[in-house]
Formats: sequence, structure tokens, C-alpha cells
Amino acid sequence: MGPRVSTSILADRLTGMIGPRASVARGVLDQHGQSESHYRNLPPDIVVFPETTQEVAEIVKLCASAGMPIVPFGAGTSLEGNAAAVAGGVCFDFARMNKVLSVHDSDMDVVVQPGITRKQLNAELRNTGLFFPIDPGADASIGGMTSTRASGTMAVRYGTMKDNVMALEVVLADGRVIRTAKRARKSAAGYDLTRMFVGAEGTLGVITEITLKVQPVPQAISAAVCSFDTLHDAVDTAISVIQSAIPVARIELLDDVMMRGINAYAKLGYREAPTLFFEFHGSESSVAEQAEAAQAIAADQGGHGFAWAKAPEDRSRLWHARDNTLYAGLGLRPGARAVITDVCVPISRLAECLTETRRDADEHGFTAPIVGHVGDGNFHMLILIDPAKPDEAEGAKALQARMVARAIAMDGTCTGEHGIGLGKIDYLIDELGDAVDVMRQVKNALDPNGLMNPGKIFAGGAKA
Repeated sequence: MGPRVSTSILADRLTGMIGPRASVARGVLDQHGQSESHYRNLPPDIVVFPETTQEVAEIVKLCASAGMPIVPFGAGTSLEGNAAAVAGGVCFDFARMNKVLSVHDSDMDVVVQPGITRKQLNAELRNTGLFFPIDPGADASIGGMTSTRASGTMAVRYGTMKDNVMALEVVLADGRVIRTAKRARKSAAGYDLTRMFVGAEGTLGVITEITLKVQPVPQAISAAVCSFDTLHDAVDTAISVIQSAIPVARIELLDDVMMRGINAYAKLGYREAPTLFFEFHGSESSVAEQAEAAQAIAADQGGHGFAWAKAPEDRSRLWHARDNTLYAGLGLRPGARAVITDVCVPISRLAECLTETRRDADEHGFTAPIVGHVGDGNFHMLILIDPAKPDEAEGAKALQARMVARAIAMDGTCTGEHGIGLGKIDYLIDELGDAVDVMRQVKNALDPNGLMNPGKIFAGGAKA
């Protein structure tokens, strides 16, 4: 690799290659430097909109020869600054690579391009009797979900992206195109390259095709809401449901602060107390049995008003409220920005971790609603701050640091879903120690010039 060429020279070369699908327009650059996170706008120098794997490979080769960083971009949620162009460079927006390439309904798998979103995918699958269950709340792109090892509300039943990605097509830093696996449901053939790229946040290569497991659409679906007097009672209920082997599809926890937010945001009238949202999938009889068993457990823990939502429109309204907790939370303090963070712990430690975190936020005077995928020990906190007050930002950073330290001390992780990105680089070292050096070695082997999404996962770049 030679010295980095100027943006204008590279832009001219890219325009010659893909025409107006290479942009240096300020509005386009700024759009691709933004996210739903609290990090400042970090725009790229150029945005490209490739349409084929071959185009991606040719653009990567051009970037490599020009010494230009490469930043993949999906829907742009990027809660830890995962797609921020910290060193400028070329942003690969996959909005035009958004097709379902093949559906193998007999095998229950699909091959898709990275720009398709989960809602678009399920709309495409509607007539097949199959669906893709991983639901992180936002209508995220499948490529972004793969790159951040996303999960979400149905992980307790269907697993996370690492459990549902079967194979990948990836463009490496030198422009080579590889496939990490075939479509077989199991394999003992060499290193598991698929899972190495799942969660790599674009630091090892650019994902251009994804083979996913899909599931049969359940015959029956039912949902329910139940409130509790304390966080501890709500979490104990969730743990008991899991330990009783009830195959619940979702168990979501919203604390009293978040319930106040969604009541105002969605014009609902739920009790403003720690609340569990349940969903059950299966046959008509099995759904009824699951729900009755969960209701009995909730009653034993002091649950209030186990309210059913069986009609599709009622379930849709319930989960729409859950999926918009970011905006509902922000409504609790107009004008605020949210420092959004998550941790995950073994479910036996969840009640302790949650209640201590809630107490910590309250004692330090933060409005900080909590929402959790409690079936697998994962929860999120939105720390609302005034962006004009640096002391609040510092206080939020300290609160997050204590939350993460608490989780790691309980044999948990600094991030269950959001990834490392910019925000949790130091915490990764706290969590995994010397294992991070092994990650650096992998990064340096595949991306020796450090061009693939630099500044993410590793402090100061992989070679540091």
C-alpha cells in the first residue's frame, strides 16, 4: 500500500467506476456520520452505493491501493459508534444491495444481501410460511445485525445472530472474495470463519451475502403484560419461567421509569411499575398451556393484572410500544440525548445487577429508564443527559463504567448486543484480557494496513 491519495483523486476514480453512486455531497456525508448514539458526527470522505459483490471487491481494491479506510454502513443505528468514520475514508452504503437472492423453503434457509432490513425480509417471506425471528427492535439491516452480532426480543427462543447465520460471503481487505461455509446445518470443516466475521463490526472484511436460518410461522401467537411491585419480583418471574422450561418466545422487562415513558409516548394506560411483556408461539393448545403456566408463576411472585393481547392488532400495539422505547425514553426529558448502554449477566445474577444499577442511577440523580431482554440476562439503560452540560456527560460515563464493572464482576459481559465500536474498547480489555491480543493478531493478519473500519474494537488500531 502506498501513501493515502487525496479524496478528490479517489472520488474521480470511483465516479469513473460507478458513476453518481459515488458521492461527496456534504449532506450525504453528514447523514452517514450520524447515528442513534450520543457520539458526535464523524462523516466519511466519500460514500459509495455498490450493487454487486464484484463492485464491492473492485472498490475495496481501489481503496487498498489508495490507503483509504473502508467503513460498511447498514441502517445507521450504530449505538456504540460502530459505523462512525473516525479516520474518514469510504463508506459503503448497502441500501442498493437489499435483495433476497434465494429461498430454500424445504431447508428453511435464505440467502440475502446485507442491505435488506429484517422487516423487508419478512415481507418477502410472507407467502412462504417462514419468517426470520431475530428482532432487535429497530428495523435494522441484516448486514448490520450480522456485523454487530445482534439479538433482541426473541433471542430467548430463537437465539442470536451467531446462532442463525449459517454462511457468509465476505470481501477481504485485499479484495479477495471468500465464502465461509456451505448451507449444511452442521460442519466440522476447519475453522469456524462464519462466527469469526459475525460480530467483527466490519473490522475484518465487508459482508456481501448472508445465509440465514428461518423458522416456520407459528400456528398461534399470544402476548400478555403483567406488572410487579419491584424489579426483583419481575426478574424472579422471568427466571422462573425460563427454569420451568416454558418455551416462551419473548420476555421483556420495562422498569417503572420506562413504563412512564411509553405511556406518554404511545398514549397507553399501563401501570407505571416494573412490567413484563410476554409472547408465546406454537399451536393453539401449546400457546394456551405456556401462557397459563407463566401466569401462574407471575401470580406466585405478586404479579398484577396479567392482561392478554391475542388479536394481531393488540399484539402489534403492545410490541410497537416496546420497540419505540428509545423515543419514549427521550420523551421523559425533552431536548436530552441518550447515552445508551447494555450489559448481559448470567440470569441467576440478573435481579442483583438490575436492582443495583437502578439504585445507582437514582442515587446520582439521573433519569435513566431500563429495558431488558430478561430471558437471557441482557438489559439496556438510557441515561438521559443535557448535551450542553459536560458534567452530566461525565456523570453518565461514570455510571456506565460502574454498570459494566458490576456485570463483569458477575461473570457477565460489557455488551450483550450493541458491540464494542468506539464506546467499549477499554471494557473489552477488562472483560477478556489477553484474549484481546489474540483478536489483534487475527485483525493484523487479515487487515495488515488497518483499513477495515479503523478505530473500532481496539484502542489506537489493531497494531497498538
